[in-house]
Amino acid sequence: MSKSYHSPSEAEKSGRPRPSVATPEVIAADLRSSITGSADHAVPMVIGVTGHRDLVPAEVPKIAALVRRFFTELQSQFPDMDLAIMSSLAEGADRLVAREALAMGFPLLVAMPMPPELYVQDFESSSSRAEFERLRAQGEVLQLPIAEGESFESVSEHGPARDRQYAQAGVYLAAHCHVLLALWDGKMSGKLGGTAQVVQFHHDDIMPGFTEAGRRSQQILADDESDLVYHIVCSRDGADGQPEPSLRPLQTGWYTTDDEHPRTETIPERYVRIFERTSEFNRDAERYSEHIAAGKYDLLSPENREFLPPATAKINELFTIADWLAIKFQKQVNFVLRATYSLAVLMGLAFIAYSDLANLDFMIYAFLFLFALGVALYIVANKGEWHRSYLDYRALAEGLRIQFYWTAAGVRSGYQTKFAHDNFLQKQDVELGWIRNVMRVAVLRSDVETSGDIDTGLDFAIREWIGDETGGGQSGYFEIKARRRERRVRMTGMLGLACLGSGILVAIVLAVFGSHFDESVRNPLIIAMGILPLIAAVREAYSHKKAEKELIKQYRFMHRIFSNAKRKLSNAESAEQKRDILHAVGNAALDEHAEWILIHRERPLEHSKL
Repeated sequence: MSKSYHSPSEAEKSGRPRPSVATPEVIAADLRSSITGSADHAVPMVIGVTGHRDLVPAEVPKIAALVRRFFTELQSQFPDMDLAIMSSLAEGADRLVAREALAMGFPLLVAMPMPPELYVQDFESSSSRAEFERLRAQGEVLQLPIAEGESFESVSEHGPARDRQYAQAGVYLAAHCHVLLALWDGKMSGKLGGTAQVVQFHHDDIMPGFTEAGRRSQQILADDESDLVYHIVCSRDGADGQPEPSLRPLQTGWYTTDDEHPRTETIPERYVRIFERTSEFNRDAERYSEHIAAGKYDLLSPENREFLPPATAKINELFTIADWLAIKFQKQVNFVLRATYSLAVLMGLAFIAYSDLANLDFMIYAFLFLFALGVALYIVANKGEWHRSYLDYRALAEGLRIQFYWTAAGVRSGYQTKFAHDNFLQKQDVELGWIRNVMRVAVLRSDVETSGDIDTGLDFAIREWIGDETGGGQSGYFEIKARRRERRVRMTGMLGLACLGSGILVAIVLAVFGSHFDESVRNPLIIAMGILPLIAAVREAYSHKKAEKELIKQYRFMHRIFSNAKRKLSNAESAEQKRDILHAVGNAALDEHAEWILIHRERPLEHSKL
């Protein structure tokens, strides 16, 4: 199958050639560019695959056609997101989907449940093992570690330990994909790590016999974006192989946890919005790629690349994009705010001149012009969604910053079924799920591999993120930001008192001596009496819009968090204790970033509120 299923990418539109033959070398090159390096689109849509090994041979060609149609429709609907397929390459459904994906030119991520020398023991024939090796060579391998509490020896034999490896792979796949493609008969099953349990985990974050009871209660009621399943109903080759009675073979559709409409023919609208947000991020990354390359702030420098885990490269790449875009939209938002509030002062001046002074009737036209200019600024900013883009990109950048330093230091969540992206912004608008979707891509490697000099990486993370005795890090950053905001608030208060006092003084002067002044003196005093309190009020409104007082509290809180972390790190007796501290700091920072975005989302750009 050729790459005709691809919608035209930006590379193709710009004339950059893409190979038309999906050779192993081409697939590997595409994979490096689309998943672990720069790509036509920074964030792909990751399709996880789960399904039965014992498909009915007569159904296989039809299932393959349905898989191709599914991929084609996704590419058509979301052309700014490349597809990447994640599979464990088990016999049956996994390999069927992998073959179709590679034939269509999509990169393949191989989530390996266990070391390959053990995994191939589950493939009985030499031809099956050869196919596995051939497919694995065309993908990027994500080697899962031995499950907690198990060993290489314990998973070498068939039994509970080996089942836990499959369960771990199913959890990882479900937690890191954007869509779970299930080739499944629809029947629930108690088999640990089986297709039914993977679907259940994707929906409810529960896999009986594997998930930690204490942790799953935190997620069981969450309404998030990670439950999207595309179900291709299939039969099984064996006794009682028919699908669940309410389903028919080769039936297809979207399957979610929605109470009213769990099964739909088209993708539910809320997921469409999430993928559209990711597509927008990809378009912005492409549109400003040259500017980002020239002005980005890298967490990963050439000096520390040598000892940090390779997984930090993708996190850093996405961070630099999100950080640059956040700064860009922040500048645009600040410009609109300053311009709008300045226009408010000028409008007040024009109104005072028109209403209180003779021979200045033309000022009504100046008032209307200034008002129209303010409305035009608002319309441009609102249409471009500058405010939302700024908040979303800043939240994404800060989440990626934390994940970068966690990865550098070898910090793990401590739970086999929970990852950093699972809880970030979970209490906010579901549309912010696109941010978690980006983080799922960023941490594909860091959530399974431990490589690099993690002890040196730990020292690096403490120095660069937390700060050391010389200062720097986030501790120093939040201290500086708090002081700056405090100065601004003081200046706002002083300006308000000065303007109010001056306005009252001018009013007293006019009341006492106004009759003795001619118009050349009285008119400017009248304008000053009206405009000075207005300046104070507008500056106070601007300060409220920027949430300066609330931010001071947040900056001071974060400074204390990082200062306490610095103190505890200096007294820590082991590397593991230090990693536990970094994990706690990261979680606290993620919570505060969620509060930050909530504060600012309640203060959108609204011209009518001036």
